[in-house]
Amino acid sequence: MKSNKNSTRRDFIKKSSAIATGALVAPTIVPSSVFGKTAPSNQINVGMVGTGRQAVHVNLKNGFLKLDNCRVIATNDVDSWRMNLATKLINDIYAKEGKPYDGVKEYDDYRDLIADKDIDAVMISTTDHWHAPATIAATLAGKHVCMEKAFSVAPMHAKAVVEAVKEKGVTGRLDSEFRSIREINRAVELVHNNVIGDLVSVEVGVPGELNGSALGPQQNMPVPKELNYDMWLGPAFPAPYTMQRVHEPGTIDSRPGWLRISDYCNGMITNWGAHLNDIALWGMKKEYEHPVTVEGTGAFDKGIWHTISAFDLNYEYADGLKLKYKIDVPFVKFIGKDGWIRIQYPNKLTASNDSILKFEPGKNDISYKDTLSDKADFLKGIETGKPTLEPLEVGYNVYLLTMMGLISITLGSKLTWDQKSGQFVGDNAANSMLTRPFREKWIDGDVVDWINKYQQFELK
Repeated sequence: MKSNKNSTRRDFIKKSSAIATGALVAPTIVPSSVFGKTAPSNQINVGMVGTGRQAVHVNLKNGFLKLDNCRVIATNDVDSWRMNLATKLINDIYAKEGKPYDGVKEYDDYRDLIADKDIDAVMISTTDHWHAPATIAATLAGKHVCMEKAFSVAPMHAKAVVEAVKEKGVTGRLDSEFRSIREINRAVELVHNNVIGDLVSVEVGVPGELNGSALGPQQNMPVPKELNYDMWLGPAFPAPYTMQRVHEPGTIDSRPGWLRISDYCNGMITNWGAHLNDIALWGMKKEYEHPVTVEGTGAFDKGIWHTISAFDLNYEYADGLKLKYKIDVPFVKFIGKDGWIRIQYPNKLTASNDSILKFEPGKNDISYKDTLSDKADFLKGIETGKPTLEPLEVGYNVYLLTMMGLISITLGSKLTWDQKSGQFVGDNAANSMLTRPFREKWIDGDVVDWINKYQQFELK
């Protein structure tokens, strides 16, 4: 593709998004090398939907704000204190580049940010129950989307996200940084080079709840003036405000209570599970495959915090490969016919034999040493139109894996999955748990229609 002297990479980003919203085409983006590295007109403009702890400390400070080929130009949050904090952080960091910068726009309503024609891509860092509506809205508007894990609070809502990304042809990525950690992708590198022989089974551990013991009923409290609580609830059902339901006012450093309430999050089984099970499926080469059976045991907390607090799950795939998933230290262990490899987060790599770890990929072997960071990978996907390292479809498959386990434990039964129909075999109770109702306030009608369209979606 040739470009004239007045063209910029952002021109192509805008054109591809405009085309994608009306036809089933992939974005046509000119790589940054065509135009130069840091010119503002060549940068991808990013908007932040949600500016809490994860957004500020990880997605901004250690993510987008360190990259030359993007510019964060807008923020949104239902908590104005958090939004103002993120805006000041962005302005201050960009000001250090040479001159004062106060170009970040603030939006009280995420829909207004998505409608901003200057924005090319959005980072969704909201509560989990807002992930699907916000991501679908952005996708239908032709924006490229990077979305925080866990994927959603219901598998069919998550599937609707995947189908929206496919139909509109935008770039999508689930935001897990684990594939970019060298020791972790080194473990997968060894597996993919068959250093331990054919895989027999895989074990995955994730840490238990980090808040401590379960929390009982809480007194109702006045809503902080900076919080639009009705919009925070959004697609969830109305509930009285208490700080432990939402987050601690005036800080982004404490872990929010909503992570342990099933209306807004499925708990650690999907939260940390999004990281470690993604690595497991990557190593197993089953990113686009679902297990055929699942069974296990577990326990749930009681009170306002009531998500699953303990679990031990066993999955089996059609070819007989087994996956065990449990509460433990965060690790993935690949067990092959000729040995095993274990990676404990963040960087403790061990093996059944030291010689396994001495393997170095040759010219014709697989190597992951040059894997990009998660944010850089997302931006590269936008630039090239090629799939990211963790497309949203893969993120959905990881999420469905964890939710299959949660549903099995909740019902106390072994479940069988039918790949063709995308449902459990002969279990109406289990299938009913693949979706959940939500109120439509704060959600545009086209997003509601899209989610409803895929409530009984059949996997292709």
